[in-house]
Amino acid sequence: MQYRGRVKNGVVVLDSPRALPEGAEVRVELVSPDSQSPLLDEQGQTLGQKLMKYAGRAVDLPDDAALNHDHYLYGAPKR
Repeated sequence: MQYRGRVKNGVVVLDSPRALPEGAEVRVELVSPDSQSPLLDEQGQTLGQKLMKYAGRAVDLPDDAALNHDHYLYGAPKR
């Protein structure tokens, strides 16, 4: 069996609590950050999935908004 978790204040906390038998021998393996699966919220969604509900909702934007977003947001020179 494998369970995923995180270290909080020096203690391994499982993502989904399990009642493991008292005295059971366990193995803890450090997972490198680049091989981890994406972080999920309580509903099992990534940040990108949650933000997709806003995709395509902006209206009345200039034709070059994607290219010059720094100009329109912060006043930077146009490209």
